[in-house]
Amino acid sequence: MGLGGRMSTTIKAKLSRVLDKAEDPGETLDYSYQKQLENLQNVKKGIADVVTAKKRLQLQTDKQQQSIVKLDTQARQALASGNEDLARVALERKTLIQNELQGLDGQIQDLEKQQQALIDSEAKLRTKIEQFRTKKEVIKAQYSAAEAQVRISEAASGVGESMAEVGMAMQRATDKTENMRARADAVAELEEAGTFGDMMELGSGKDDIDRQLEALTSGSQVDSELERMKAELGQGSAPAAELGPGEPGGTGTTPGTAGTQVPQGEEKGA
Repeated sequence: MGLGGRMSTTIKAKLSRVLDKAEDPGETLDYSYQKQLENLQNVKKGIADVVTAKKRLQLQTDKQQQSIVKLDTQARQALASGNEDLARVALERKTLIQNELQGLDGQIQDLEKQQQALIDSEAKLRTKIEQFRTKKEVIKAQYSAAEAQVRISEAASGVGESMAEVGMAMQRATDKTENMRARADAVAELEEAGTFGDMMELGSGKDDIDRQLEALTSGSQVDSELERMKAELGQGSAPAAELGPGEPGGTGTTPGTAGTQVPQGEEKGA
């Protein structure tokens, strides 16, 4: 099969599928019934035409018979008057009309046969059409019932397009709900663990282990600083003689009492 043949077959198959989907059995049956009724009307019209033609021939036959009677009378009158030639002419015309009349009778008989044949065909066709109409209504009712059953089955099982869309929407809503619940649980768990305690620390990108290590280091530094200050204060309690008057850290002394620290309260009392 060549390329053209394959394309033709493919196009025909596609069109057949489209037409099959678009075809409504009820409409097709109704259309067929209408066409059969049109055929029945054509048969009836044919019968009417045959009857009309037969009636015309019968009228022509009646006229010819009247002409025969008239010519016969005229021939008798001519012969009675002694005009034999005129009587002969009248009889010759009478003979011609009689021959034509025999032909008309044959045609009328043929038309009567055609009429009877058409009447028989019309009766048979009418019977077939009535049977087709009954069968058509049964098929339409069965198709409607099957179509309703399919719709009910699709609605019940969710196979239909609308139910499928509803099912997908429900699934999406369920997924979103589960995601939001999982996120809410995660946020609550992190908040309970203190992860969101300090927004500045969250901005530094440090985790809980880093913060614990920094807190431990900071505590050690504080302890070291505290011990150093204690040591410095312990050295500052030594005799003030090591510091001269007016020097930083020195205290005021009175004459004759150099090297002896005087409490500030006593100095004021002197």
